[in-house]
Amino acid sequence: MEKCPGSEFPIKMLPLDAGWSDLGAWDAVWNVSPKEEDGNALQGDVLITESRNSLVHANSRLVALVGVENLVVIETPDAVLVADRGRCQEVKQIVNLLNLQAREELSLHRKVHRPWGWYDSIDEGGRFKVKRIQVKPKASLSLQKHHHRAEHWVVVQGTAEITRGSETLLLGENQSTYIPLGEVHRLANPGSIPLEIIEVQSGSYLGEDDIVRFDDQYGRKN
Repeated sequence: MEKCPGSEFPIKMLPLDAGWSDLGAWDAVWNVSPKEEDGNALQGDVLITESRNSLVHANSRLVALVGVENLVVIETPDAVLVADRGRCQEVKQIVNLLNLQAREELSLHRKVHRPWGWYDSIDEGGRFKVKRIQVKPKASLSLQKHHHRAEHWVVVQGTAEITRGSETLLLGENQSTYIPLGEVHRLANPGSIPLEIIEVQSGSYLGEDDIVRFDDQYGRKN
């Protein structure tokens, strides 16, 4: 709109008093949310006692508040934020700390969507990571290999077409296979329903950047 004055298009402005908030912080969300009698705005599985004027968003588990006031509690599968409702803007300081510590939570969710489907990192330790992976019908991951990890795959729903080196495997529910470290492989869904597998990674480095792609239908590079 800033570029329109002086253009060939006639422009008019009309006043509009509709109420507006850009919801730029969690206290603004509390302001516009419906509240129960103690001023609490609650969403999700929440239990609360002797607490007032707080905002609680529970996305994936039970959240309980006891004897607190003026809090913002945001629970997601990735992280939990607890803040004084009047200081929500200071969450930027947490973002800065994530950046300084090079933590992957800054840019990577636990559940990550890809052109072929999604994966959910459900557990991990020093030398292992467990993922739940869903592949859309007729979709496939890239032909790839990893330098630092091996992978075990268990099919829990649908049919998996697996390229492993020079062989191709077709696996159904409750069947499994092993991808050795450094082996070229691909996971595809030849069926008409979503494919779900449980992947257990093991190795010295389990970062998402340990991938060498040889072929990818979505044009992604390493």
